[in-house]
Amino acid sequence: MREIESFTDLLPCSTEVVQVLGELRDVPHVWPEEDASVACAVPRRQAEFATTRECARRALERLGYLPRAIPVGAHREPGWPPGAVGSLTHGAGLCAAAVALKSACRSVGIDVEYNKALPADTLEFVAGAAERSALALLGASEPLIAWDRLLFSAKEAIFKAWFPITGTWLDFTECTVRIDAPRGRFRGVLHPEGDTHWEFGIMSIEGRWGLMGSRLLTAVVVPHDEAHRR
Repeated sequence: MREIESFTDLLPCSTEVVQVLGELRDVPHVWPEEDASVACAVPRRQAEFATTRECARRALERLGYLPRAIPVGAHREPGWPPGAVGSLTHGAGLCAAAVALKSACRSVGIDVEYNKALPADTLEFVAGAAERSALALLGASEPLIAWDRLLFSAKEAIFKAWFPITGTWLDFTECTVRIDAPRGRFRGVLHPEGDTHWEFGIMSIEGRWGLMGSRLLTAVVVPHDEAHRR
């Protein structure tokens, strides 16, 4: 198992990460431009939203940005300031934001999940036949990792990095992920409907994963030279 302490262990030094672990206390206020997105949400969801946005503001400050609203876009995507890219995640008792300058990379994607198996009858919607076979082998060699949940998380991170570049979301069947267990890495081969990966020069997206206590963390960065990788 690959034990890590933070998303920072999975991302390049050009990426700024801020995360809050554990029970949320002294929850920050959301900005007016953000409030409408969670005004009707349950208190826990409001707290996670506000905390994750505050993480993003603190991370952006490290890149030289003044504090600002991070509104929710038409497709539920975060609205980053000009010249910045980033990703948010919350769940499993963790809120986190990872940001970088557009000059450093094309996009970032992060995700956190509890290290526990997916609900019954879910895997068939998340993984193809080849992926399910690979998960079975991984489970036999290392049963303490919920490999199906890791696959799900890897795809979530990939999708978060894909959307800012293309403006479209992917279905789980439009990405095939291969997990490299010994190296703590994974690679998602993209085959979206309409072949938009050719249009944007993204054939695959590579990432890293690790175990932080009871949580699985996944992270990807799409570099500027991705269009030249085949």
